[in-house]
Amino acid sequence: MMDSANVARQSDLRTEQPLPGMGAIPHAEGVAFRVWAPHAEQVSVIGDFNDWQAGSDLCSQEGNGFWYANLAHAKPGDAYQYHLINGEQQLQRIDPYARLVTHSAGNALVPDLDLFRAPAAEFKMPPWNELVIYELHIGTFNSIDGKVGTFDSAIARLPHLQALGINAVEVMPIAEFAGDYSWGYNPAHPFAVERAYGGPAAFQRFVAAAHALGIAVIVDVVYNHFGPSDISLWQFDGWQENGKGGIYFYNDWRSTTPWGDTRPDYGRGEVRQYIFDNAMMWLEDYHADGLRYDMTLYIRSVEASTQQMIVEGWSLLQWINSEVARRYPGKITIAEDLQSSAELTLKHEDGGAHFSSQWDAAFVHPVRAALIEMDDANRAMPAVRDALLKRYNDDAFERVVYTESHDEVANGKQRLVSEIDPNEHPGRYAIKRACLGAALVMTAPGIPMLFQGQEFLRDQWFRDDRPIDWQRAEDYAGIVALHRDLIQLRLNRGGHAAGLSGQHAAVYHVNDDAKVIVMHRWKEGGAGDDVIVVYHFAEGRLEDYAIGLPQAGEWKLRLNSDATIYHAEMDDTVSGDVIAKAEARDGQAFSAAVNIGAYSCLIYTQAQ
Repeated sequence: MMDSANVARQSDLRTEQPLPGMGAIPHAEGVAFRVWAPHAEQVSVIGDFNDWQAGSDLCSQEGNGFWYANLAHAKPGDAYQYHLINGEQQLQRIDPYARLVTHSAGNALVPDLDLFRAPAAEFKMPPWNELVIYELHIGTFNSIDGKVGTFDSAIARLPHLQALGINAVEVMPIAEFAGDYSWGYNPAHPFAVERAYGGPAAFQRFVAAAHALGIAVIVDVVYNHFGPSDISLWQFDGWQENGKGGIYFYNDWRSTTPWGDTRPDYGRGEVRQYIFDNAMMWLEDYHADGLRYDMTLYIRSVEASTQQMIVEGWSLLQWINSEVARRYPGKITIAEDLQSSAELTLKHEDGGAHFSSQWDAAFVHPVRAALIEMDDANRAMPAVRDALLKRYNDDAFERVVYTESHDEVANGKQRLVSEIDPNEHPGRYAIKRACLGAALVMTAPGIPMLFQGQEFLRDQWFRDDRPIDWQRAEDYAGIVALHRDLIQLRLNRGGHAAGLSGQHAAVYHVNDDAKVIVMHRWKEGGAGDDVIVVYHFAEGRLEDYAIGLPQAGEWKLRLNSDATIYHAEMDDTVSGDVIAKAEARDGQAFSAAVNIGAYSCLIYTQAQ
């Protein structure tokens, strides 16, 4: 039974113009609530404001399964849930659009009135061809006193990234997940920012701090499944078929994923809107600069193949990505699909999924294989050449290139340096080949990406309870300096390496016997633009090794990864500037002889 005061209160509110939005909508005179529950017969809001009494604050039906209430006695900070009745079922559910929860199996909290109204500070996203991405995990990036890392503790390390030259961070998923320790790929509440990391206000501080240092923020999102644990979305309003997930999920054979029976129903309009709204939230409310989608193969197909396609999943990707491009020109969308599919980065109007770029399995796998291989004779230079030259839709920057990511250094695989040498302090071979890998990433056509701690040889494998050891940044300060020097060249900070951010690349020298590759990168061509990169994938020093060059004159050595300034284990092979002679070689009109050390890289440019 409801008392007369409650009846009068609801009667008055029904005459008001409903406010737009979903979930809890705070305003100057109270809080409005809207939820989608098409099979519910009655919905009420319960919370701190009504002693959690079901039926005290009833929602009215708006049509199409939506329920609405506007409560003058609710306020920001109040905990709440929805109480739903479906036949004999009486259900308590956390708001699907909750922006903050007490914990993954707790209550939703009404957000502050002004939390998402602050205007974005002035920040210009770097052009995609000038991005250098650093993937990080908030929980382990900067742990203090053994506790889970937070957005605020991560802020303290952003100056390190700025000094390194990083201009974009890709943050592993931060939506609320079960427990405090996780990679983040088990979202329980997609709209709520993980409480253990500091919640929504702390993430806003993180984005603002990154932007102040010239660093863009890309958010990793998980739309191929929800949960599988602590998901209040499961059978949300009591309806289901085949014992499956109800209104937010497929209820047939399409529900199955490697992470449980929790694939969203991409064909249901309200679920499509739910995912679309989530993508836009990160860009609009948190001023993030892009999205990286987890394993899109499981959005566009049922299994890890293209045999059972989900056309609704493909069209959802097209819708979100094309709308991001329309609303936010310059913000980036990145797919993890790992099938080398050019359609992913093809424009929507041409039938593609309209992603800006994609993680490139065609780079990471052959390059890691070449670097990890213990026998020099087995390193396949043609495979490395093909990895360097791979591109999608004739655009070098429609791929992200890397040797380490959270997936590549876990699940049975270790950090690159540990794959070569498992010791805590690796030896010469591991150090030199890890540095050669860094040079490949920073000079290859594509958007380069590092994984947290890679720049100081973080070892072993990635775990969500194994924080980054920042002492290694001091122990391997020279390796950090090598990464910094490579990034400075990649971004043309010295004004003589514009070609490393250009579209054009040619691998014109491949010697599978000596294990040498030479690549030419250029934008427009000429002095200050042309870049020649020489890679040596074998033991032993090569002296007076002849290579072709595209232009006459002096070529200045800008980086020698074999220098002992980077680490005492380097061989310090003496290399220097060279003068191109008018003797044709490798299909080039000019040539010169260089000295290069074992497992090393030389980078040459011409002064303007």
